[in-house]
Amino acid sequence: MTQETGGFAALDLNPNIVAAVVATGYEEPSAIQQQSIPIILAGHDMIGQAQTGTGKTAAFALPVLNRIDVSKREPQALILAPTRELALQVATAFETYAKQMPGVNVVAVYGGAPMGPQLKAIRNGAQIVVATPGRLCDHLRRDEKVLSTVKFLVLDEADEMLKLGFMDDLEVIFAAIPETRQTVLFSATLPSSIRSIAERHLRDPKHVKIQTKTQTVTAIEQSHLMVHADQKIPAVLRLLEVEEFDALIAFVRTKQATLDLASALEAKGYKAAALNGDIAQNQRERVIESLKDGRLDIVVATDVAARGLDVPRITHVFNVDMPYDPESYVHRIGRTGRAGREGRALLLVTPRERRMLQLIERVTGQKVTEARLPGPQAVLDARIKKLTTSLAPLVAEAEASHGELLDRLTADLGCSPRALASALLRKATNGQALSLESVEREQPLVPTGAPRERTERSGERSERSGGDRERRAPMPLGEGRVRCRTALGARDGIAAKNLLGAILNEGGLARDAIGRIQVRDSFSLVELPEEGLERLLSKLKDTRVAGKQLKLRRYRED
Repeated sequence: MTQETGGFAALDLNPNIVAAVVATGYEEPSAIQQQSIPIILAGHDMIGQAQTGTGKTAAFALPVLNRIDVSKREPQALILAPTRELALQVATAFETYAKQMPGVNVVAVYGGAPMGPQLKAIRNGAQIVVATPGRLCDHLRRDEKVLSTVKFLVLDEADEMLKLGFMDDLEVIFAAIPETRQTVLFSATLPSSIRSIAERHLRDPKHVKIQTKTQTVTAIEQSHLMVHADQKIPAVLRLLEVEEFDALIAFVRTKQATLDLASALEAKGYKAAALNGDIAQNQRERVIESLKDGRLDIVVATDVAARGLDVPRITHVFNVDMPYDPESYVHRIGRTGRAGREGRALLLVTPRERRMLQLIERVTGQKVTEARLPGPQAVLDARIKKLTTSLAPLVAEAEASHGELLDRLTADLGCSPRALASALLRKATNGQALSLESVEREQPLVPTGAPRERTERSGERSERSGGDRERRAPMPLGEGRVRCRTALGARDGIAAKNLLGAILNEGGLARDAIGRIQVRDSFSLVELPEEGLERLLSKLKDTRVAGKQLKLRRYRED
């Protein structure tokens, strides 16, 4: 047994699972993993009280995988999660840990996606089903025996499920799976409703409780930037224009992403290199040494490839891709702020990743402030400052060393020294935009707070045909309600009564449960009850109004 695999191997897990875990960069099991894995492997029901970010996904995923019978192509493990985002995250974790277990299939079941492929994947023998309760109940109404072979049930973030109004759905699911199953329940808190579920559906459960220590990184200035997923590289390039850094490490999730971003940086003149699992050890060492001695300024790395990387001159960490959990985030940004120096950490967040940002703030106990992309004036000032800095050392001796050449060139060209200096500057800056007007003409980045179709570019006509009507602020929310948005509006022939009728008919709500409906030119806002919202939106996913899909989603007000 190697020292590297000793921690997880000591838990009596399948060596293939241990190898997959170690490949992700984890060396030692966390407290919740050390306590939970033996209990689950022994077949006991369990209640785990732990916050997200303590490693609880692996705490149930690893022992469940260990007990999967790969020869049986039928659902064996059911993991319930409160939201689509968490279901996808958990499914991805299972796939990662099962990489060296041929024959293990995982399916994520959630609202907002076609039901047919999901049900087909279950019937075709996916041994692990990760689902949100509302969508799973939809499948049970089509096939009540689809879960009859389940041996393991995990309720992840059970308290959040109850907050979202899934109690009735949970009871339906409990009734649809065998009573002889092993049940594991994880929850950050244990209110009476959770204890009631445990008393009714768990058999003599073992209890595990982890007190999370607040992780602090006080020497590091943390901020986040909201971006669209396909605009990450342009956003990084824009940010680097104004950031003053010594050395920087940018974290991404995939090997290909390291190559793509490193190439984009090199094309802009930065001394950058990729670091991923395909890089040979001797080359990896050369990259790190180059970062230490200044031959490289930026390294783009995956979590695994950056393991053990300790370079004191790193002043900035860019989380270009969201880490899988808060622990990984803390580990990443700890690469800067070393030896009492201040550091800066920036996290790029896509609209679907807002929840993980909130979890990071909760686990670290620190606010990750919102940053803004630098505007044209800031970019221009930064470019001129860099140019000034590069020319300053040359000015003192330039006339003495090149004065005669200047005289000859101006005579040969028949131009003034000012015209020649301007031409040489243009050549030296390689056509870079160095006037406010030219910087403003560069391809703009779309802020996530505005739909793409509304972005106005220079010389283009605004598509906001409603003018001020489109821009006015939404009305205050009613108590206990949340605001939802649909891309259907007045230009689609939609009136408030159309939306009201569709929601009442398809959602099964009482009239007084629906609040204000605001119809704008290119979209509409509807107030709906917060309790059970995800289940309601799942019911409405296929609803059509005026021949078009309603596609209601929760509206995030920035």
